[in-house]
Amino acid sequence: MHEPLLACLDVDYRADMAVAAGIWFRGWAVAQHEAQAVAGFSGVAGYEPGEFYRRELPCLLGVLREGPPADIVIVDGYVSLGEGHPGLGAHLHEALDRKVPVVGVAKTAYRSATEAIEVRRGQSGAPLFVTAIGIDTALAAQQVRRMHGPYRVPALLRAVDQLARHAVPGQIRPVGSPG
Repeated sequence: MHEPLLACLDVDYRADMAVAAGIWFRGWAVAQHEAQAVAGFSGVAGYEPGEFYRRELPCLLGVLREGPPADIVIVDGYVSLGEGHPGLGAHLHEALDRKVPVVGVAKTAYRSATEAIEVRRGQSGAPLFVTAIGIDTALAAQQVRRMHGPYRVPALLRAVDQLARHAVPGQIRPVGSPG
């Protein structure tokens, strides 16, 4: 059976730039990644409540271009913020011409995201909140539960967060302004 190539993405915001990171891995439960990329972006839009995707989406698209084409993309956040309110993941799915399923894994509850499935992992009582588009949400939640690592946040999702946060200027390929 063909294991999908997944890409998990994250963005870290710094004073003068945003750093987007991606880690690509084959199969939901693997411990090691196959590829990684880090890209820097200047001129990133400021944060606007309810419009987070405007800031993050160009960075995610930019780092996705740095790696192999993914079968499924995982983002740190929500696909949907509730009925009729697309989240970051839905905007990414649209930007990818609705061809690549997107799974959102959020660490905090969003009140109106009632279709999010709570996933508990490790010894933590606190859930992750899984939403998806282009793939069944229940299946996505089951796969997130299976992901490698003993903690609440799967190991490769933690790794992409750390890659974005700790990338030093020499490791960051400047991409310029997002979009």
